[in-house]
Amino acid sequence: MSAAPAPSSRRPTVTEREARQVAEAAREQDWRKPSFAKELFLGRFRLDLIHPHPMPPTEDVQRGEEFLAKLRDFCETKVDGALIEREARIPDEVINGLKDLGALGMKIDTKYGGLGLTQVYYNKALALAGSACPAIGVLLSAHQSIGVPQPLKLFGTAEQKEQFLPRCARTDISAFLLTEPDVGSDPARLATSAVPDGDDYVLDGVKLWTTNGVVADLLVVMARVPKSEGHKGGITAFVVETNSDGITVENRNAFMGLRGIENGVTRFHQVRVPAANRIGPEGAGLKIALTTLNTGRLSLPASCVAAGKWCLKIAREWSAAREQWGKPLAHHEAVGQKISFIAATTFALEAVLDLSSQMADEDRNDIRIEGALAKLYASEMAWLIADDLVQIRGGRGFETAASLAARGERAVPAEQVLRDLRINRIFEGSTEIMHLLIAREAVDAHLSVAGDLIDPDKSLQEKAKAGANAGVFYAKWLPKLVAGQGQLPGTYGEFKHDVDLSRHLRYIERNARKLARSTFYAMSRWQGRMETKQGFLGRVVDIGAELFAMSAACVRAELLRSQGDHGREAYQLADVFCRQSRIRVEELFDRLWTNTDDVDRKLVKGIMSGTYEWLEDGIVDPSGEGPWIAAADPGASEKENLHRPIR
Repeated sequence: MSAAPAPSSRRPTVTEREARQVAEAAREQDWRKPSFAKELFLGRFRLDLIHPHPMPPTEDVQRGEEFLAKLRDFCETKVDGALIEREARIPDEVINGLKDLGALGMKIDTKYGGLGLTQVYYNKALALAGSACPAIGVLLSAHQSIGVPQPLKLFGTAEQKEQFLPRCARTDISAFLLTEPDVGSDPARLATSAVPDGDDYVLDGVKLWTTNGVVADLLVVMARVPKSEGHKGGITAFVVETNSDGITVENRNAFMGLRGIENGVTRFHQVRVPAANRIGPEGAGLKIALTTLNTGRLSLPASCVAAGKWCLKIAREWSAAREQWGKPLAHHEAVGQKISFIAATTFALEAVLDLSSQMADEDRNDIRIEGALAKLYASEMAWLIADDLVQIRGGRGFETAASLAARGERAVPAEQVLRDLRINRIFEGSTEIMHLLIAREAVDAHLSVAGDLIDPDKSLQEKAKAGANAGVFYAKWLPKLVAGQGQLPGTYGEFKHDVDLSRHLRYIERNARKLARSTFYAMSRWQGRMETKQGFLGRVVDIGAELFAMSAACVRAELLRSQGDHGREAYQLADVFCRQSRIRVEELFDRLWTNTDDVDRKLVKGIMSGTYEWLEDGIVDPSGEGPWIAAADPGASEKENLHRPIR
């Protein structure tokens, strides 16, 4: 096997502490608006922040519904999902049709030629398009959720908006370029450089997994500006024209799912970018990326909701048609439990998505934790939903739609949905990274008052001051975690009708306080080592996610009841979901303190030192030759340019 190439001499070498400092500096430090989820992790169940459920203005609803009707007709008449799966490419005429519909500009203001849809209706459109073909949903989402439109909307100058947004609304596809072959969730090691040269910056580097990159006309590129006289330096965001000299799309990547996406490897060699194309100041690139993702992440739960709805439809129809041992499949308890889980969880996922999206539209809440929880929870639960559908379908679930059709049966792509959904647990923040990101925000209040106590770089005087501040904070906070509204039998009585949801809200309130107490105890126990307890932090976040989902489900059920829109059925769905969720919460609380984290850590040390290498005997490794990570040294490309603009 060939040896891996030496890392580029231009790639920054950073310590673990330095990497954390870079990530911390990119965080939004302040909480200027209330956050339901942040309060939940602090043990305060602020139902008033989400109930009554926020509602969109009538004109936004009308505009959104009119577009959804056009998009549905287009998806039903112009999109052949099986063809896209077979040929691993969205036909140009489909993409051009989406452009004509205005689908590229769903989130762009009407004054720039966009449709001006709300986050709620943008997500409904993504769910609809993604149900016809997931690759189309990804194309539209990568373009608008994290591509050029969103960072310009938040951080662009008036001139940049005038220059680029009209193009993005109708003709130009955009992409977001952060990841590199040797840089994933640790951006401190970013190697792509942007060297100031007069009125330009000169870009050099390689970007990996550039969704839409193969067909994009405009790119948001994150690159490191070296510190020099007159230049603060740091990771910086730029809008880059893909047809610029020195840009080469070197590969079109292929994956186990989402076979129609245009994802590639993009090389920059001496690419000149006008300083006017810089988004925000130098060094603000990561903050821009993270802020963009606060709402951009909500596009992923939209695809998960769409998958859940489809899985429910197929599970219901198949389980009624298929008979085993004298009765329909659904009437066997083992199968019925799966159908119940699919239905109840889909209801909850849509509740989480719509609530988070409406809060984003109203802009009165800080939804950075809500958006992250929605992404984390939806990606994990949708995967379980799809897996259950494959199990319900049995052998037919494992069989491809093309094979089913070839022998005369309905072409149900259950295995494709499973493959397509799998990436959601990885991109836009893997489950493991989301756990750490959310946990950091969840303990922000603690670190803001007591962080200096566990910081090895702080002086004794600073630690003493932090200790005094912490004493004041905890003297007020801890007593409030002892008792609350959840212990009063009649609380939340407006949620008690034919089905009683008030008991679930009381459960949420009690367990929010329990979660906060558990977090405080862990910080007291581990102090500076808390950040290494990733198993514990992950379970804390998962408990918070379940409590958030239960809250959203109950609030949505009450909204539908008050509107006379399937209210009784919504209450039933919310009740079943909460009962299922409570079982998961109890298990997670047990696992906070009863787990195998310590022995797992010891075993891993032995595995990595070769102690158990004998366990790998008796197999043949079918992997091909080559380095684990491809070389990404800057320089001119030696490959054909696969860039394929669509006009």
